[in-house]
Amino acid sequence: MLDLGCGPGWSLPELPTPQIALDVTGAFIDRVAGYAPDALRVQADLEHLPFRRGAIGAAWASRSLIHVPRSSLPLALWDLHRSLRVGGPIHLTLLTGDTDFCELADDEFGGRRFARWPAALLGVVLEGAGFGDVVISEPDQLLIATARRRRTLADTVGGDMSLLCVGLNPSPYAADVGVGFGRPGNRFWPAALEAGIVTADRDPIDALRRHGVGMTDVVKRATPRADEITKIEFEHGIERLDALCGWLQPRAVCIVGLSGWRAAVDRKAVVGPQERRLGGCPTFVMHNPSGLNAHVTVADLAEQLRSAAAP
Repeated sequence: MLDLGCGPGWSLPELPTPQIALDVTGAFIDRVAGYAPDALRVQADLEHLPFRRGAIGAAWASRSLIHVPRSSLPLALWDLHRSLRVGGPIHLTLLTGDTDFCELADDEFGGRRFARWPAALLGVVLEGAGFGDVVISEPDQLLIATARRRRTLADTVGGDMSLLCVGLNPSPYAADVGVGFGRPGNRFWPAALEAGIVTADRDPIDALRRHGVGMTDVVKRATPRADEITKIEFEHGIERLDALCGWLQPRAVCIVGLSGWRAAVDRKAVVGPQERRLGGCPTFVMHNPSGLNAHVTVADLAEQLRSAAAP
């Protein structure tokens, strides 16, 4: 059990063992032994977790993620998803409302900033971060969310994206390595490198932080083949993308694969700019970069990515 932003350890006596107590403040970590003498104490930022992939069984974050700006929460949840084993439960307590990183008039300490979340938007973010079985309640101006880590990819998205690349859905291979289009035979990353929109191969975090290129999927469920996804799943995915893009407002959106867009939005769609926009953002559809789609070259795919990035 990982207590994210544990403070001095108030919650630890009520949590399952064995435990990891994590906080960025050393003075808090020093006090944890008074509440949970057997807990492993780790001083670290909850937005940069120092754990290997799948190391953590469960996570608890009580009013710690309220101090993360809303546009930064998806990447913090990406890191939590990476650190958790498949099926691992999470329990998060945040603040309900609709303000981002503002001081609160009644804050007894003063100078601190807080994020308040509409429940519907938090649900969109949790689903995009690769969590399922999401349940959100709103007692006493709080948001309490429970969910489980799915075998899928977590979004790498944030504010000020130049381009949001949207796959149809992850393969089990991509879900397990944590990289969209990660299989060696897939041409997305070679095309993205040739297009000049990224400079590191198969590194979605570098793509987002250095180049403003985010990544998500229409459908989060991982399957060996895209034709296993139902029309209902595609339609729900488009609704989620509308909400995500409406919130983060990337300068352009690229749907990586024509078949999913045809299944969910426009069965007569062709490669290129689309009349239908996601969240009001310019939306482009490109060919699927799978190696099975060999008649489309890496050069073709690179040109489509360049066009998508310059609407």
